[in-house]
Amino acid sequence: MGRDIFVIAEQRDGHIMKISYELLGKARALAGEDRRVAAVVMGKNIYEQAAKLAAYGADKIIVVEHPALDEYMTEPYTKAVSKIITERAPDIVLFGATAIGRDLAPRVSARIHTGLTADCTGLEMDPESGLLLMTRPAFGGNIMATIVCENHRPQMATVRPGVMQAIHTEPEKAAEIEKYAMDFEMDDRIELHQVVRPEHKAVDITEADILISGGRGVKGPEGFADMKALADALGGEVAASRACVDSGWTGKERQVGQTGKTVRPKLYIACGISGAIQHVAGMEDSEWIIAINTDERAPIFDVADLGIVGDVHQIVPMLTEALREYKVMQNVF
Repeated sequence: MGRDIFVIAEQRDGHIMKISYELLGKARALAGEDRRVAAVVMGKNIYEQAAKLAAYGADKIIVVEHPALDEYMTEPYTKAVSKIITERAPDIVLFGATAIGRDLAPRVSARIHTGLTADCTGLEMDPESGLLLMTRPAFGGNIMATIVCENHRPQMATVRPGVMQAIHTEPEKAAEIEKYAMDFEMDDRIELHQVVRPEHKAVDITEADILISGGRGVKGPEGFADMKALADALGGEVAASRACVDSGWTGKERQVGQTGKTVRPKLYIACGISGAIQHVAGMEDSEWIIAINTDERAPIFDVADLGIVGDVHQIVPMLTEALREYKVMQNVF
């Protein structure tokens, strides 16, 4: 059994996704000086994009190019990853906890007969045993569980986007690049007739530099209209706490926290959010946090850089109007 750490690098439409760089950064930290980090990239005509992964920490890049891998489909991707893992026997394999990773990783783990820890928010190496310590929320986010895979290899995990950080790039860093040949029988895949993508897609909140996030204090879906106006004025996106999602005020894709997404925007404005630990864990690494809450003792103020005690329904529209006036004045002068 080898000691390498493999990262299954995700690409869509020929572009490497941000989660791949985050996983490489964490893999590089876990590897230390005595392990190698390998990135596995699958797609069609993806070689030039794959080569960029060297600058983000990959010592080796395994590129699998085939027309069957142009768009993600479960069976050909599972077959390719399972074959590579079986042949190369890495110690650790990391996937992103994305729509693709959550579909691919459990199928690979079943096929190669190993365990999988899903939706991890923390990864560390145990210095004594050398085992990977995989931490994830459990029981609805009320506790954090650390899981180890003692008896099977590789140790596998899916990792939430946004919880790890990509390393500073090393443009001059070189990596061994291997073209890995795979054959796919027609019986191995579903025939794909058409891919239909939405014409307008909101920015993923993990990618946004500015987030206006609402909690129970918003008091209903109508409160999100004011937040959307502020987000538009700032060039940001709207996010939410779990309470808002559970109440049906906004979609699950907007949820921040242990049971949602982890975000690191430059500016995070928490509107009517109490600051429960489950939520704070998903946004406390934001560069600048502004909290608005009627309760001056709310825990959210403990992590905020600036706190405003007041009603979000009054303060948010005032902020929006002030921003609009400021922009008008800037244009005048």
